[in-house]
Amino acid sequence: MRQSSVRGDRSRRRREPDAQELGWDDGLYADGGLSPDAPGRPDTDGGVPPGDGGTSADDGHRKGGRPRRGRGRKVLRWTALSLAVLIVGGAGAGYWYYEHLNANLRKAPRSLSGGGLKKPDPNAFGQSPLNILLLGSDGRNSAENIKLGGARQDADRKPLADVQMLLHVSADRSNMSVLSIPRDTRVTIPRCTDPKTHQVYPQTSAAINQSLQHGGPGCTLATWQELTGIYIDHFMMVDFSGVVSMADAIGGVPVCVDRNVYSHDSKGHGSGLKLTKGTHSVQGVQALQWLRTRYGFEDNTDIGRAKAQHMYMNSMVRQLKQGTKLTDPGQLRDLAEAATKSLTVDDGLDTVKKLYDLGGDLNRVPTKRLTMVTMPWQYSSDESYVMPKPGDAESTFALLRNDTALDGKDKKKAAPAPKPSMPKGALKVVVQNGTNSTVSGPVSGRAAVIQQRLAGLGYGAAATDTALTTQADTTVTYGNKALRGDALALATSLGLPKGAVRESSSATGMRLVIGNDWRSGSAYPKASGAEKDADKAPDSADALNGEDSKACMKVNPQYSF
Repeated sequence: MRQSSVRGDRSRRRREPDAQELGWDDGLYADGGLSPDAPGRPDTDGGVPPGDGGTSADDGHRKGGRPRRGRGRKVLRWTALSLAVLIVGGAGAGYWYYEHLNANLRKAPRSLSGGGLKKPDPNAFGQSPLNILLLGSDGRNSAENIKLGGARQDADRKPLADVQMLLHVSADRSNMSVLSIPRDTRVTIPRCTDPKTHQVYPQTSAAINQSLQHGGPGCTLATWQELTGIYIDHFMMVDFSGVVSMADAIGGVPVCVDRNVYSHDSKGHGSGLKLTKGTHSVQGVQALQWLRTRYGFEDNTDIGRAKAQHMYMNSMVRQLKQGTKLTDPGQLRDLAEAATKSLTVDDGLDTVKKLYDLGGDLNRVPTKRLTMVTMPWQYSSDESYVMPKPGDAESTFALLRNDTALDGKDKKKAAPAPKPSMPKGALKVVVQNGTNSTVSGPVSGRAAVIQQRLAGLGYGAAATDTALTTQADTTVTYGNKALRGDALALATSLGLPKGAVRESSSATGMRLVIGNDWRSGSAYPKASGAEKDADKAPDSADALNGEDSKACMKVNPQYSF
């Protein structure tokens, strides 16, 4: 394998592989055509060329090089998804038009794996967080998708989920977080059944993007739930052609570069993006070039490309929330058409009315409370694939499970803990086993073990519920405010963090659910740093705030003019 001619200022010990070695590069010039020396089977940042490991069941990463994390049209696909829920309802010219838009939508089952997480109980005010999995498919199942994605020999290949982002909206709709996971992250894909063919795909370990090939987006949702422990309400998926239609309908988006940039070199590397220093409004092919540029931003890797994509997303969301693109009824109608035609949604989000209501929820969140992060990650020992970073990844997942904003701006409640309302021997506590897992299976007898532990601590009225459920974290739930002091005292007795105690409008009495974080022993296992509940995303998540309008992309000097 030859050395790449462009290394940039990157300090990582492993070099960035040459794009032509990998069978894919930026591949497009300013006029939208393929670069002169692009291979005859171009994979223009949307798919996986044959031989690079992206289609086999046991190898979803790029062999012999850095895993791909910043595929070209990632944010365009994400934008099509997110803006669909923000805008679709606004085009309503009447019932007939809603019926027309509704017919555009494609539907699929929410989950393809048996069991799965239990939906969390609502909070004391009856509110529940909302989690939506946003997926970008690299399928080439149409002439338009082949034209946009290249790699015609992949036309019959099952699509991969090359873009995967979880949109978390807080229960009170005060903030929103977006968590992305690199497409080559090695995970356990649970057993899934294709709803159309009824083919059963056994549990396997593979790149997370391959989960889409195991029956559809419902398997990707099940994979996310197993990895993160976060209950996911819905999914939305879009393909190449829908992305482009949405991009055209949206119009120009301001972006900034800190110096002149021309993403092009003598070997054909680069997207063809050519901008002078400062702010420009990009759309059409130029917007696509911005989102696909790797050679020219920062260290000429997908790290810089992802940052440019985040800047584009934030700028677009700010404009749309200000209404600058929503004043023309015709443009809005085009956007609604493009959004609905491009989407595949789960069977719980299968009407335009539901999308409209969802859009209302999302629109309530102020831009300054939008936080985008990437799952903290690290390379495998041989640097051939990505894996969750120990500690930081789980901390990020736990914040979302506990409905804690990733920006660290949630209001802190400093009120002193109330005293118990009754002797602990009189407190009726129901203990339930929540260790079921689609991957690991349940641990039998957990409720009985902890019930005996409680009895030894003086909670003689504790009893067990024999029904098995699935939950990531151990929780103490109560419905009557008067029981908060008792719930906190119970949690303290078991060594549980304060965040495990939750008031719910649907709870009756007090219930202790033993989650998958406590699958063995009678003493609660405290992870390092667990004594203090985290209140924001770790630095390794590389958070970006939605209101950062001064962000300007750093141009690599080798691609400046």
